[in-house]
Amino acid sequence: MKILFPLIGLVVVLGGVLLYQSAFTVHEFEQALVFQFGRIERVVTEPGLYWKKPFIQKTRYYEKRVLEYDSDPRSIITEDKKTLRLDNFARWRIIDPELFYNSVVDETGGQARLDDIIYSELRTEVGRAELIEVIRTEMTEEMNTNRRAIMDQVTQACDEKTRRYGIEVLDVRIKRADLPKENEEAVYNRMRAERQRIADRFKAEGQEEAFKIEAEADKQKTIIAAEAYRKSQEIRGQGDAEALRIYAEAFQQDPDFYSLLRTLEAYEKTLGSETTLVLSTDSDFFRFFSEVR
Repeated sequence: MKILFPLIGLVVVLGGVLLYQSAFTVHEFEQALVFQFGRIERVVTEPGLYWKKPFIQKTRYYEKRVLEYDSDPRSIITEDKKTLRLDNFARWRIIDPELFYNSVVDETGGQARLDDIIYSELRTEVGRAELIEVIRTEMTEEMNTNRRAIMDQVTQACDEKTRRYGIEVLDVRIKRADLPKENEEAVYNRMRAERQRIADRFKAEGQEEAFKIEAEADKQKTIIAAEAYRKSQEIRGQGDAEALRIYAEAFQQDPDFYSLLRTLEAYEKTLGSETTLVLSTDSDFFRFFSEVR
């Protein structure tokens, strides 16, 4: 019995080690290669629990997720012979782990191969564009389109070349584009002059529009004033006509009384408290005085 328990324990331990060496797990974000004597026996890309020959077969895991590549800034010459310091990045993933292992072995080797390919394609495509097309991103939609087209072309070319290494390049983008010190002032002056030209154009268009609005306002003012004067004269004429009609009706009802009333109104307006008139009493103006006895 004293020997049996140690033997059972040894069997359990050996069984555990054997089970540990025989089973391996592939997660959703992984893919694995199974090696036997240094040669690839199979490729596992689906997640789950798998078995292998213990002690004989080995596994190597690779990422299935999207990986990032970030390079150091390097100099590139544009079509107009200007030097740029480009800092770019890329997103990539391993789509064929067997091909990837046979060509670059691991992620470090893949990053190094990507670095060479991306820099080569950037140098080619950026070398076909002028400096302003690469560094300017906010001024016009046309410039935005040019820069996107350059980077899309770089991405496509890099993806075509990296497929032979089991790598898919999803996106290549410029993170930062700096100018050498000796070129900064010249480029900034050019950009400043172009912005000033755009500002002057907007200002001129604004002034032209202001002149049009002012001219239209003056025209409308003249039209409104003329229409108002016409209406006022029309109303005044209608009022005068109505007054004359009323006067005529009153005069026809009692001409003598109407004549007296109009004469008294004339007296009131003409003869004030300090008014002195020397007139003959035989005049028509004082005829009502001569008739009073």
